[in-house]
Amino acid sequence: MKSKKFKYLDIIIDNSNSWMWSYIYILEAILSDFSDNVRVFKNIKDIKSGDILFILSCDRILKVEDLDKHKNNIVIHASDLPKGKGWSPWSWEIENGANFLTLTLFEAKLELDSGDWYLKVQIDLNASELINDIRKILALNEFEMIKKYLSMYPIPSKQQIGIETFYQKRTSKNQELDIDKSIKEQFNLLRICDNENYPAHFYINNKKYIIKIYKEHDQ
Repeated sequence: MKSKKFKYLDIIIDNSNSWMWSYIYILEAILSDFSDNVRVFKNIKDIKSGDILFILSCDRILKVEDLDKHKNNIVIHASDLPKGKGWSPWSWEIENGANFLTLTLFEAKLELDSGDWYLKVQIDLNASELINDIRKILALNEFEMIKKYLSMYPIPSKQQIGIETFYQKRTSKNQELDIDKSIKEQFNLLRICDNENYPAHFYINNKKYIIKIYKEHDQ
């Protein structure tokens, strides 16, 4: 039997409500082809030493002592770094009319989204996807990038080059519709609204109204 490349391959998702939990079993299966020891951590304090840590969804920024526990600490960011650093890049870009997304697989550093990168992939969109479609597309493409990274390991990294831009953290205010604009004008915003956690909404006469969006037959 062919020996597996790594002793420990680890995942950290410290957000218990992250949508990534719905797809974690797929990544675990991929990682199990490269290691007999695949661990998933739900709290940064629980991270143990290993070969590679995949940081999928973290509300907290890892410190030096956290990063030092692995040879590599890998993040995948949904923008063409150094453009689009910061929070929820794919949400901002889709709202702004993007017809494709770029994923960057890179080495985590203390400074946010600043590490050298290994792989980039462009994903085309057809402008009909709603948030759950987009999340699935992102997860499957990210996992394929991780598989490629592990298959080619070790691979050379490249320094980020270009003008950096930053996205701010989204709040419920970003999901507010303008009652003076058409649905068509605001469809890209509707596409990235989470019906349960941060739904689209609007105000009339100081009353808040919630809008949920589904494709036909999706319910």
